[in-house]
Amino acid sequence: MAGRWSHLASLTVALALLQVASSEHWLNDYFFTDGNVRAGYDASGQQVAMVSLNQQSGGGGFNSKKKFLFGEFSIRIKLIPGNSAGTVSCFYLSSGDDQYRDEIDMEFMGNSSGQPVVLNTNVWANGDGKKEHQFDLWFDPSADYHTYTIIWNPENIIFKVDNDVIRSFKRYADLPYLNSKPMTVHATLWDGSYWATEKGAIPIDWSNAPFTVSYRDYFANACVGGRQCPADSSKWMYKQPSKAEWGTIAWAEKNYMRYDYCQDGYRFPQGFPAECSRN
Repeated sequence: MAGRWSHLASLTVALALLQVASSEHWLNDYFFTDGNVRAGYDASGQQVAMVSLNQQSGGGGFNSKKKFLFGEFSIRIKLIPGNSAGTVSCFYLSSGDDQYRDEIDMEFMGNSSGQPVVLNTNVWANGDGKKEHQFDLWFDPSADYHTYTIIWNPENIIFKVDNDVIRSFKRYADLPYLNSKPMTVHATLWDGSYWATEKGAIPIDWSNAPFTVSYRDYFANACVGGRQCPADSSKWMYKQPSKAEWGTIAWAEKNYMRYDYCQDGYRFPQGFPAECSRN
């Protein structure tokens, strides 16, 4: 679960419209912060949110002031350089912490120097999770900012890295889907030593702390609370992967997929989840 820092007070759902481009003060304009978070600016004057993790005070994160029901959400992230084993950096949406929550996760699992950073994508629908696809990133995500995008509409959930679609999670009428619970947007950094790197074999080396992840260029085009949506929401509301995007999904699966829950017979000895035979 990604929501280690999602314990802030619940928000009143507003029936309003939202179309947010990255603004000069996007962090304070659109998010609450918790823990080790500070704002700064890069050389071009863009606001950057820096989330840090150390042994004494833990990590931190930020979560949106509003809740959303469907939308397109993206942010540019520069991950921890060098030995980041045991750390988990996240960009995700969540309806809360209860056992019936909905959640869409992009989790970056730290690694020892020289190893690929693993991106874990996951979907929780009404508390039904365990739907991970994991990919080795094909670039150094600590060398520069890269764009990570979640598109969530009534028919599917699409995960993108920069311009590449790497996964599509489809809705089936007889299976749980995320279509009724508004969710908040989160970005967090926390100690995931118990599972993040080689199934917990390599914990955090605190001599390298503090670990810092930088975020900038937040963008959202989404429905706030209810189903009233921005005028140009059709760009994502009816979005399905194109033929070319199915090609990038196949490319990512063939070359960079590390884990597919639909191939984990040890985890599902009684049979794979129903959607595995339909996708």
